Amino acid sequence: MKPNTDVLFALNDIPTVNQSITAALQHILACFVGIITPSLIIGTALGLESEIPYLISMSLFVSGVATFIQAKTFGPVGCGLIAVQGTSFAFISALLIAGLSIKANGGSKEEILSTLLGVCFIGAFIEIIVSLFINKIKRVITPLTTGIVITTIGISLIKVGITDLAGGFGSANFGSIENLTLGLFVLVTIIALNVSSNPWVRLSGIMIGMILGTIVASVLGWVSFASLAEQPIVSIPVPFKYGINFDLDIFIPIALIYFLTALETSGDLTANSLFCGLPIKGPKYLKRIKGGILADGVNSAIAAIFNTFPNTTFGQNNAVIQLTGVASRHVGFYVAAMLVILGLFPIIGGALQLMPKPVLGGATLVMFATIAVGGIKILASEPIDRRKSLIIATSLGTGLGVLMVPDAIQGLPVAFKNVLSSSVTSAGFTAIIMSILIPENKVTKQENTDASLSPSVEKIKQQSK
Repeated sequence: MKPNTDVLFALNDIPTVNQSITAALQHILACFVGIITPSLIIGTALGLESEIPYLISMSLFVSGVATFIQAKTFGPVGCGLIAVQGTSFAFISALLIAGLSIKANGGSKEEILSTLLGVCFIGAFIEIIVSLFINKIKRVITPLTTGIVITTIGISLIKVGITDLAGGFGSANFGSIENLTLGLFVLVTIIALNVSSNPWVRLSGIMIGMILGTIVASVLGWVSFASLAEQPIVSIPVPFKYGINFDLDIFIPIALIYFLTALETSGDLTANSLFCGLPIKGPKYLKRIKGGILADGVNSAIAAIFNTFPNTTFGQNNAVIQLTGVASRHVGFYVAAMLVILGLFPIIGGALQLMPKPVLGGATLVMFATIAVGGIKILASEPIDRRKSLIIATSLGTGLGVLMVPDAIQGLPVAFKNVLSSSVTSAGFTAIIMSILIPENKVTKQENTDASLSPSVEKIKQQSK
């Protein structure tokens, strides 16, 4: 794999304060909604409206702490990249099913949260254990499996981007000309700025596009500041605020998802390495992946302690690295500090929530698609033989099939449905199983045999003429 020649600031370069802040703000804009959305969805569905502001604040606070751990590294913990951490979408379905079950049995909101967070805390050690044996399972942590996972991540996120561009899920004017025009305005602005040869213009492209889009939306009267008055001034992190409880039936599907998110993290970190111009093979690469997955597990445990849901490495921020060319891990420290501040002072995050969905969608659509392109690059970095073609086709078919027709797995047992309902886990799980069940040596040997026979076949054809 060739290094990324578009990098403006390499991994250990130190941009100026202004450059770092500019790059960090674009990471914040790219990930902010993604970080708070799982808490918003879970809280709303389970009737925890009174706790949602606190859950959102803790999501941002923990994301900041977790991002710092990834970028800084502490011994074996952390990958040393701008690996922005945020609340994982992969657990939403399983947590909702579990929470609704507790609620149906008369559980209070404290009982719901204490059980969900307790199970997530114990489950985090599954990912920690997986990271310790990453060298033993490197047969499945390959450019093939990670490329499949990254491609699926990008394609699945495109749906989120285009939904926001059209107005957001449940919008009364979804798909209106006004929404599409505003979203496309932001998209075209970002593309125009990113083809500039000026590093500052390119570095600021995403942020400028989103700011201009928000200004246009304000002129049109689409932005209301009334909700800011309802935000609390400060949110204080309180460990295990709701207590801690455990339920084995809930734990099993959560444990399986933790295992599969380790593969998703390896894919995100591989894409991150690719965009940073770092190798995606060899001992240094495996050490980076091992440290990143270990940090994912540790950070998810920290998340449960501070009353929020499992963390994972966000793929959308890899696209920010690709588009801005800023791969310096020092920018990660600025991102972490900003997220902590947003968590402690909710009114700041509330201001960012005012950004209209079409503006966000116009920016994220191109970023999410860039992730899919990164996955394709990884898949194309090595010759694709018959075995790899079969694995890629089956894995993408399974993952994208679930994405397009989610009701197709409604008849499965709940535990399997919770795991396979995510297109990423379906594709990743399929890739792992097929990589193990289809021996590479056997297929390679057969292809070599076919190749050795082909001259003889050609000779027979010539003799028959």
